[in-house]
Amino acid sequence: MPDRYRDNKGSLTSIKYHVIWIPHRRRKALVGDLAKRLIASLREKAAEINVTIMHLAVEPDHIHLFLDCPQHLAISQIVFRLKGYTARILRKEFKRLRRMPGMWTTSYFASTAGAVSEQTIAKYINSQGTRD
Repeated sequence: MPDRYRDNKGSLTSIKYHVIWIPHRRRKALVGDLAKRLIASLREKAAEINVTIMHLAVEPDHIHLFLDCPQHLAISQIVFRLKGYTARILRKEFKRLRRMPGMWTTSYFASTAGAVSEQTIAKYINSQGTRD
């Protein structure tokens, strides 16, 4: 099977999401070293929970992710884990973030993506800010 599918004990899946979320009060805090550390910590946690970050872009006031997800995790669980982990890491390492009541808002946008729209989403995310 092509790499675009996950094979897991009798099931073959392709579950992809375009996800966006923002810092608390949409502050333009995601710049410089903080943006680089955010990217690294997102990759760390994603690998830990078996989520593949296919495309990633960080703007000063929001983040875009294109994720390939395992079937046993709901998108709400994935976003909760990514946001929680990155908030802890960033607030620990960047003291200026401790003045914020929280790192991220509780909301997020998620949209499923079929094989036809993968290229469109990837192109859109790659046209955004700091990416890896």
